Amino acid sequence: MSENQFPTGTLMKGKRGLIMGVANKNSIAWGIAQQLAAQGAEIAFSYQGQELERRVRPLVESLGGEPFMVAADVTDEASMDACFKALEDKWGTIDFLVHAIAFAGKDELVGSFTENTTREGWRRAMEISAFSFVDAGKRASHIMPNGGAMITLTYLGSERVVPSYNVMGVAKAALEASMRYMARDLGPVGIRVNALSAGPMRTLAMAGISGGKALMRTGREWSMMKEDTKMEGVAGAALYLLSDLGLSCTAETLHVDAGFHAVGVPSMEGDD
Repeated sequence: MSENQFPTGTLMKGKRGLIMGVANKNSIAWGIAQQLAAQGAEIAFSYQGQELERRVRPLVESLGGEPFMVAADVTDEASMDACFKALEDKWGTIDFLVHAIAFAGKDELVGSFTENTTREGWRRAMEISAFSFVDAGKRASHIMPNGGAMITLTYLGSERVVPSYNVMGVAKAALEASMRYMARDLGPVGIRVNALSAGPMRTLAMAGISGGKALMRTGREWSMMKEDTKMEGVAGAALYLLSDLGLSCTAETLHVDAGFHAVGVPSMEGDD
């Protein structure tokens, strides 16, 4: 079920963990899952609702072995309790967490941030997109007695103004700050916490943003490499951060966007 080629090996052999946020075959979280599985990881997948469960199950089954899927509504304490209890009951301990959950209302991902952001929309975006990582990270750390690694997915709209990204940009900024504080708290017990900032990709999240196609085009044309962000690159970066290759790396936001994040002014026609 993959058009991408993910290197195989044993970097994640003997490691078990949870991936939260796979929505379909184009999800960044699914690309990460395939790369981790190709390197020997055992993976549990969370989902919210029967529709997502039906959509994601065939993907999980394509990895082989017995699918391990657990329901998790990040806005519900009892649901999160049950999710992490299921992990502990089955495995006892885990080694990694991948957080790829974010949400903002479609009406707030268009036009003016100032005019279109509502009190409820702000609260919801912050709770689902930022606090959910703090909550999941806390719960995951309780079953990581031997240390481990956590990553969350962010985007350049946390650092710079991106048209229509609006309240999601503010939520991603909060997410990145949360990641650094979590890294401070969990570092002494051997748990590394980082963020991956991928360039625009053809995902469900990008489709929900007004002007998403233009963002894709700009990301490609303005990037230093003049190319789209590749799933293999993002998944490979996740493998680095979650495996022992990433030892001593924590509190980082790693950009994987063909250099787009570092561009101040794009190359102009006729430049030498």
